Amino acid sequence: MVNTIPAPQPLLKLPNDQEASGRTLGAEEIAFVTEAILSGTLTSTKGTFVKALEQQFAQLLGVKYAYACSSGTAAIHTAIAALDPEPGDEIITTSITDMGALTPILYQGAIPRFVDVDPVTWNVTAATIERCLNERTKAIIVTHLFGNPCNMTEIMALADAHHIPVIEDTAQGFLAKHHGQYAGTFGKVGCFSLQQGKHITTGEGGIVTTNDEAIARRLFLYINKAFGYGDPHPDHYFIALNYRMSELQGAVAAAQLSKLEGIVERRYSSAAKLTEKLQGIPGLETPVHAPLDTHVYWKYCLRVDARVLTDGAVGLAKKLKEEKGIFSAPRYIQKPAFQCEIFEKQRTFGNSRFPFTLATPEALDYSRDRFPGTFEGLEKVLVLPWNEAYTDEHIDYIADAIHQAVAHIAR
Repeated sequence: MVNTIPAPQPLLKLPNDQEASGRTLGAEEIAFVTEAILSGTLTSTKGTFVKALEQQFAQLLGVKYAYACSSGTAAIHTAIAALDPEPGDEIITTSITDMGALTPILYQGAIPRFVDVDPVTWNVTAATIERCLNERTKAIIVTHLFGNPCNMTEIMALADAHHIPVIEDTAQGFLAKHHGQYAGTFGKVGCFSLQQGKHITTGEGGIVTTNDEAIARRLFLYINKAFGYGDPHPDHYFIALNYRMSELQGAVAAAQLSKLEGIVERRYSSAAKLTEKLQGIPGLETPVHAPLDTHVYWKYCLRVDARVLTDGAVGLAKKLKEEKGIFSAPRYIQKPAFQCEIFEKQRTFGNSRFPFTLATPEALDYSRDRFPGTFEGLEKVLVLPWNEAYTDEHIDYIADAIHQAVAHIAR
């Protein structure tokens, strides 16, 4: 009798949002871009695609005003500039975020006041925000991380009680809902990103939204070098940048926007299937969201307990890559944002250290004991790639890979 060794199963290549396999780009985008090119008008000040995008996006979210801009970072910068902080004012923000959401604060002469997060959702909460409110607080930025909305009911109640405007960083949260209302529509300004890996993409791009007429005017002006297009006697009214979106980006975005609801539904549906398949695995916690909220799964995040699984999130990520070719990101970001050199060494404009020179000691206190949720959250999180092209076959493959990996590293 001949003993045979089972042939290894071939690795399944997962759709990737950095290329066509994980994106919805296609004939519609090509047609719109072709139309824009043939028109010969590629600036949004004269074209039609960016204006149409703005109108359609405002209508989808049910807000009065939406303005397109050149990136998600530009969206955050535009929102902060619209609130016009004084040098040294503090803007509350999360300790787990992209640098593109932080440098605009410094560029406007304000101080990022980092607050802790819930270690299970990785989101800021009303409680973590309240501990840092003071007379210098100019605004609160909340980030709907990974597509899971913050508790905006509690946050807005706190902000309104103190008369502090809220900016929502909704870069990862297109069509996420809190109590049936879209994320990005609670605060004074909503900010969205159209970067390559977001729910819809133009490679780079952003959108800002508001229901406040005065703020809308400031948003529009800041995107346009503070030049009053359409005014009887336009001028450059204050210091501002050119953050306009081009008609080429607008054409792609307009086509992408028509697909957004389907994209979100597919991400949610496939995430629900994976969650069901991962229930009951020792040492693993699947994503959670409030019962009345809608998580839109920019990424799919697990919490991994290193007391149960050897080397925790890092160990699981290593096994998934080695055994099944699945790339994932333990920790999401390797360290809290405030540990980056910009903040630790106060590297800003020349050797001036401005605006840190205007900060209070409390605003620059990055002591570990002030951020227990941040450090626990980063230690345990494993971020799985996610996009709307995942099929049941992909979900089964990921689930089986996780089961097998856990069996290998269980203590």
